[in-house]
Amino acid sequence: MKNTLLKHRSIRKFKSAPIPEETLRELLEAASRASTCGNMQLYSLVVTRDEQLRRRLLPCHFGQQMVVEAPCVVTVCADIHRFSTWCRQREAEPAYDNFAWFLTASIDALLAAQNFSVAAEAAGLGICYLGTTIYTAGDICRILELPKGVIPVTTIVTGYPDEKPDLTDRLPLEAVVHYEKYNDYTAAEIDELWAEREESELTKRLLAENELPNLARIFTERRYVREDNLSISRSYLALLKERGFLNQ
Repeated sequence: MKNTLLKHRSIRKFKSAPIPEETLRELLEAASRASTCGNMQLYSLVVTRDEQLRRRLLPCHFGQQMVVEAPCVVTVCADIHRFSTWCRQREAEPAYDNFAWFLTASIDALLAAQNFSVAAEAAGLGICYLGTTIYTAGDICRILELPKGVIPVTTIVTGYPDEKPDLTDRLPLEAVVHYEKYNDYTAAEIDELWAEREESELTKRLLAENELPNLARIFTERRYVREDNLSISRSYLALLKERGFLNQ
């Protein structure tokens, strides 16, 4: 398992071979064993294998072809609907229609998603998380007919890999680990932590392609720009309210 974790890579090209039913069920069972708040399991995994339905989801993920090439797309949702329905059927009034429980349900959902992903890779499958999910969550809700109280937080495409990309670089461990308390960074430490990435051949190529002087400006001016960030925030917050997660 350690080897699986240390060799994780995102796969974007897949063979068309379907995932055997037994294997898929094992992955979903692994997901269901993830840690969860109060053993409430405030998530749902919508497994989409039908090609036509995956084609309907394709625009939601900006036309990334792996959505239709991979045999399985799993939309990971925060879900207070099921638990709240159970409560009401037993004359217990639920109080989970608020932002605190969106966060709780999202944590549950992402823990389950990661269990699924690690199990998939251990079984020889490839996976890729799709950050596009929150950009178009409203459309995904409509396509997958998600009831109120259910909202997508991420998507995983999975199948047998048709590529073996290099491992993606990571910051040194010292960049993300703090012992005993948070130790803020000096300017020199920031420079040192990013030095290897900034000096890589990939970064040099990106700088030339984007005609920008440094990697940070590629993030702020090309990849994740303020206008898009604010637009996504507004639309997702509006959807949270529509879905019943922002009651006062």
